[in-house]
Amino acid sequence: MANVLSTGAGALIAFQRALATVSHNVANVATEGYSRQRVDLATRTPTDMGYGYVGNGVQVADVRRVADQLATSRLLDSGGELARLQQLSALSSRVDAAMSDSTTGLAGVWSNFFDATTGLASNASSAASRQEVLSDARALTNRFNQLNAQLDSLGNEVNSGLRASADEVNRLGAEIARLNEEVSTNPNHVSNDLLDQRDRLVSELVGYTGGTAVAQGDGSLNVFTAGGQALVVGNTSSKLTTINDPFRPERLQLALDANGQQVRLNDSSLGGKIGGLMDFRTDVLDPAQSELGRIAVGLADTFNQQHRAGMDLNGRMGTDFFTIPAPKATSHAANTGTGTLTASMGDLSKLDAQNVVLKFDGTAWSATRADTGAAVPLTGTGTAADPLLVGGVELVVGGAPASGDRFLLQPTAGAAGGISVAIDDPNRIAAATPVKAQTDLANVGTGKVSGIKVTDATNANLLTPADIEFIDGTQYTVNGSGPFTYTPGQPIAANGWSLTLDGVPTAGDMFRVGTTGAGSSDNGNALVLSNLDDAKALTNGTVSLNGAIGGLTTMVGSAARQADYAAQAQEILHDQAQSARDAISGVNIDEEAANMIRFQQAYQAAAQVISTADNMFQSLIAAVSR
Repeated sequence: MANVLSTGAGALIAFQRALATVSHNVANVATEGYSRQRVDLATRTPTDMGYGYVGNGVQVADVRRVADQLATSRLLDSGGELARLQQLSALSSRVDAAMSDSTTGLAGVWSNFFDATTGLASNASSAASRQEVLSDARALTNRFNQLNAQLDSLGNEVNSGLRASADEVNRLGAEIARLNEEVSTNPNHVSNDLLDQRDRLVSELVGYTGGTAVAQGDGSLNVFTAGGQALVVGNTSSKLTTINDPFRPERLQLALDANGQQVRLNDSSLGGKIGGLMDFRTDVLDPAQSELGRIAVGLADTFNQQHRAGMDLNGRMGTDFFTIPAPKATSHAANTGTGTLTASMGDLSKLDAQNVVLKFDGTAWSATRADTGAAVPLTGTGTAADPLLVGGVELVVGGAPASGDRFLLQPTAGAAGGISVAIDDPNRIAAATPVKAQTDLANVGTGKVSGIKVTDATNANLLTPADIEFIDGTQYTVNGSGPFTYTPGQPIAANGWSLTLDGVPTAGDMFRVGTTGAGSSDNGNALVLSNLDDAKALTNGTVSLNGAIGGLTTMVGSAARQADYAAQAQEILHDQAQSARDAISGVNIDEEAANMIRFQQAYQAAAQVISTADNMFQSLIAAVSR
């Protein structure tokens, strides 16, 4: 009778625990990261009655957390990658919007500027046309400045994101380490909810850094970044900190501070949100800013060269129309020498937007790409007479560089933020060709001047009057010098200009070249300026300025679309991983409802056993008391 009562009471307690566990599962059906729990029941040790063993009912063997390490690891991996791609996509889309939107992009103000120069070519002496060119030029340079400022702002956001992420990683790592200590202290008596809490923190941590978690024999979890660096080992967490870039102090990088040792992390060491920030800066922001700068420099240098070949309304040769910032060459923070590099524009057609690291080995210089480390062609010795030449940039070495010193060359990064209009007087726009040619009225041949252009605006004799006199149909002199051979259809060149003739000149025919002079309505140079947007000035003469703008928009748009597509695809994979985890660890309401009914009925049956034992006991008392 006592055995019956004990068996019933044990069953009652066991099924009460089972019902409590089911209720706990149902209550946490919407709790993120919760793993359902299951009561494992086992028979009690039976009693040897001599004739055999009599069972003593049931007991709770364990309240087990239903989880699968493989499914959890897959979910961690997919979650870290999803966080990286979503961060990359969000930031890339902002660059794409800035570049492609009609109100913030280059296309509109670019077209307005060249339309204004076309209008000037139609009426070169018009004060209104000249003022419009200046106004549209300022609008164009302002747009370059604004776009560069927006990209700088995104760079600052990346810095802020790295700081905030590092702080959050440190907080999560410390909390995981604390929970690891609790778990490892008594691994056989750990709250299932505590393990869920730790898994949730690990998932958040991996969302920032990428990587994975590895279970240890004592129940603790070691967490590693995508690059394999340890963030949490047992009850110890490493500290993630921000440091200044050794070449660009305004830019932050990340380092791992473990046991007093600070190790700088490269871009591939981290995934998650931090990896997305780093990838955006390296793969989208830097290339976009450098290419924007290359276009700005290409426009300014091409326009300046042609503007210097013209004459303004004051009768003076044209000057630079735009100001162009010099390329940046900055030293590494660890350099030990006193060397400096002074950079200037060289050959525009060879100008490369790629950043380059230059290294001095004590006797010679070498150059490599900053992003890939690939070797870059480098010539020259670094003197003023023989500067270093790399990617269309000239560099003069100053001071005394030490062996191992390094410098970062940024040919065009940030150049769009420094471009501006160099003149403010409309009369200084050099719309005219500085020299003009006339056919002498006394000529008897049919030769006529069809066109004249400046080939070398720096020639000291450019504005010197010149008389071209034909000795016969195949020879001529220039101011008495010569004779020179004349080939029909070929230009006649001297003093930095060249002209072509239509028709057939004969002996004694004269053609005179002289300066255009002040107040001229000549539009020869304006015509050339208005077509410079189609001039193939970049990439060894294969890409026009218009083509470069289209290429920039396409590059940024393509990067944004690819990041978006990749994020969408990864979201599907993450949902699948989440579903696989939930199929094992998630709470199924229907299943829990069935368990609740089953355990409720068992509880009622156990209560009935106790009631029966009580009736038996009361009967026995009644029988004895008679």
